[in-house]
Amino acid sequence: MNSNKISFKQYMQKWLYSNDGYYATYKSIGKEGDFFTSVSTSSFFGGTIAKKIVDEIQNGKLTKDTTILEVGAHHGYLLADIIQFIYTLAPSLLETLTFAIVERFENLQKVQKEYLEKSFGNSIKLRFYKDIKEVKLPSAFVLANEIFDAFACELVYEKDSTFYQAFVEKNKIVFEVCEEKSILEHCHEYRLSKGEVCLDYEIFINTLCQNIDNFQFLTFDYGDKFYRNDFSTRLYKKHKVSPIFEENLLLENYYKKADITYDVCFSYLKDIFEKNNINEIKFNTQMNTLIEFGIIELLEILKINVDEKRYLKEVQKVKMLIEPTGMGDRFKTLYVKK
Repeated sequence: MNSNKISFKQYMQKWLYSNDGYYATYKSIGKEGDFFTSVSTSSFFGGTIAKKIVDEIQNGKLTKDTTILEVGAHHGYLLADIIQFIYTLAPSLLETLTFAIVERFENLQKVQKEYLEKSFGNSIKLRFYKDIKEVKLPSAFVLANEIFDAFACELVYEKDSTFYQAFVEKNKIVFEVCEEKSILEHCHEYRLSKGEVCLDYEIFINTLCQNIDNFQFLTFDYGDKFYRNDFSTRLYKKHKVSPIFEENLLLENYYKKADITYDVCFSYLKDIFEKNNINEIKFNTQMNTLIEFGIIELLEILKINVDEKRYLKEVQKVKMLIEPTGMGDRFKTLYVKK
């Protein structure tokens, strides 16, 4: 193989995570940035997760000295929303809980630390880890918001019983016969004939299961229960979405300058947890999860405490989170208990 040619996974890894990669420098989210997330839509997203954490502690399912661990916390907004709502719902928990972030980039750690310290001062215990491998805990509530769609993946498709894998040379994608046994086995197991394959999910989940004795794990992401047998890889730049195989799309115009993402196959995530002897796993839509966790009850509390204008404004934001035609159905969740 040509020495300048790299697998698509290596290309995506460099795109997002090299020192000058897309994620290495701080990116704004929301109107100014390249993409909207549930976090930038409403603080009630984090608030609902906080309510669930408080409920689980009060029901004896989590200890009051557990660690709330976010993987890849961006600016720290989500964790801040969670802390704020825990303070509102059960303020004494801030004295016993530890909050932690897994973040590989030091410049982002700095942004998160400054934001959280500015918001909460010394009223919280805060820890940072560079890698999930460093995390060793007796108990934790682990949150991964849109993490799996940022793991570098391979692109594969099948034609006439032969599988082809994507490689990249000079920002051009070419497909060659796939010789990677582990990829071929995965495609056969999941009846995948076209799409994204990321075997690194296993490393992440296995590490999590080995390093934390008891945990609850919650992830939100774009995706579906099963593979759709199509390519979903796409680029986000200034809120414009471009499929990676869009006609006349020049990758060099996007490389390291746009977000690159794809749909997550949740049954694959579920299987990895099951291989770790964990069976309390629930797949759902974001809409159902947020409603089950109590987002409507939080709005009721708000209604009692603020004027109607502020309440209705928040209702509109929450609608975006749970509307089936919007984020409510497009985002899926996996809620796991060990």
